Amino acid sequence: MLVEKYKWGQGKNTRLYSAAAIAVITAIGCWKLYQKLQATINVTETTGLWISVVTPLAVFLAVVLFLYWLVNRHTVADFMIAAEGELKKVSFSSKREIAISTFVVIVVVIITAVMLGVADLCFNLFFSDVIGI
Repeated sequence: MLVEKYKWGQGKNTRLYSAAAIAVITAIGCWKLYQKLQATINVTETTGLWISVVTPLAVFLAVVLFLYWLVNRHTVADFMIAAEGELKKVSFSSKREIAISTFVVIVVVIITAVMLGVADLCFNLFFSDVIGI
């Protein structure tokens, strides 16, 4: 059935935020479509104004209805419920661990850049002396 709410209490946040993100992206696209239609259609006519306003609204409404149907499909809902359950099991790093890991990455990148620079300089000197380039 189209309006059936499948396991609505489970995975609610994942379904809600996923649908909201897609709806925001769709709204931005519909706004761009509206601007494009405003630029290409003669909006001084009533018909042109209706087309430039109703078309993006119809697209947005169609996507919202599709999203509502999609997040209540059994397979999609079960996947999102499982994904939210797995995310609750994740243990996130502390600020101290993140700061130390970031520092280590920055130091390794700097050391690697210096080593590559030295190797490049050595190859450049070697080939300029040997080949004379």
